[in-house]
Amino acid sequence: MTLPGLLILSLLGCAASWALTSSVRRYALQADLLDHPNARSSHTVPTPRGGGVAIVISYLSLVAVLALAQAMDARLTAALIGSGALVAVLGFLDDRRPLPARWRFLGHLVAAAWVLAWLGPLPAVPLFGVTVDLGIGATLLSALYFVWSINLFNFMDGIDGIASLEAIAVALGGAFVWWLTQPQGDWLLAIAFAACVAGFLIWNFPPARIFMGDAGSGFLGCILAILALWSSRTAAHLFWSWYILGGCFMVDSTITLVRRVARGERFNEAHRSHAYQYAARKHSSHMTVSIAFVAITVLWLFPFAVAVAVGRLDGLVGVTIAYVPLVFLALRYKAGDRSAQEAFA
Repeated sequence: MTLPGLLILSLLGCAASWALTSSVRRYALQADLLDHPNARSSHTVPTPRGGGVAIVISYLSLVAVLALAQAMDARLTAALIGSGALVAVLGFLDDRRPLPARWRFLGHLVAAAWVLAWLGPLPAVPLFGVTVDLGIGATLLSALYFVWSINLFNFMDGIDGIASLEAIAVALGGAFVWWLTQPQGDWLLAIAFAACVAGFLIWNFPPARIFMGDAGSGFLGCILAILALWSSRTAAHLFWSWYILGGCFMVDSTITLVRRVARGERFNEAHRSHAYQYAARKHSSHMTVSIAFVAITVLWLFPFAVAVAVGRLDGLVGVTIAYVPLVFLALRYKAGDRSAQEAFA
C-alpha cells in the first residue's frame, strides 16, 4: 500500500469510528445502557457504554477492504478478523450480561489457538546475543502473551481515555520500530489501527462521554498482540520492542494481579486497586494519569524499543532496564494493595 493510500484509509477509519461511536452513544442513551457508578468504579456519573464496537467495526472493515484488494497476507487477514471478531463478541456479551470467567478464558484460548494456527508461534528468540529455539515453549508463551494482552487491556480500561491513548501510543511506536527493520512490512496496519482508535478517543477523552466496554478493550489487546507476533515472524527481536512499548499496562496489571492473588482475593472480581486507579483518585484527575501513561511510553519506553529494534541493545536487557522504574512507580502507587490505598486515600 502506498503512503497516500494509507492516509486516506486511516482518515476513513478514524471518521467511521467517530461516527459509529456517536451512533452507539445515542442508542445507549435511548436504551438506558449506562455504566452506573459503584464502589468499584472510577467515574461519578452514569455514562453510556459499548462504544468500543465502533473500533471493532471500523478496523475490521479496513482489514477486509485491504484483503479484497489483495494488499495484505491472507494468513494475517484470517488471524485479525477471526480472533478479533471472537474476542469482540465475547466482550459484547459480557457487557450485556456478565459471562462466567471460565467461559471468557476459554474463548480467549480459542482465539489464541486460531491466531497461532494461522501465524505460528514466536520464532527463535534472541537472548544475550544467542538465538534460542523455545520449541513447544514458544507456542505456550505466544498463547500466554496473547491471552494476557487481551485481559490486561480489560483490567486497565478503568479511567477515561487511558486504554485508547495507550493503544494509540503502542501501535504508533510499534509501527515505527517495524518500519525501521522491515520497511516493506505490514506496519501500515498498526497506523490504521491507531487511527480507528483515535476516532473513538474523541468521545472517550476525559471527561468521557462514552466507555468502550469489554468488546473494545479486549479487541485492543487482541489486535496489538497479533501485530506484535506477526512482525516478529521475520524479525524476532521486534517482539522485545513491542513488549517494552506495552510496559505501563504490563507492569501495573501484573503487579496488581500478583498482589491480589497473594492476599487471597479473587483475581477475576471487579475492583479499583490498580496503581493507575489509585493515582487518578490521589491526583483527582483522569486526564493527568492517562496523559502520564502516554508520556512514559513516548519519552521513556519508546527509546528503548528503538534501541532494541536497531540492535543497539539486547531485548531482555532492554525490557529489564525499561521496566524497573515502572515497578517502583506501581509499588509507590500501591498497585494491588487495596488496604493501603484505602488507608491513604
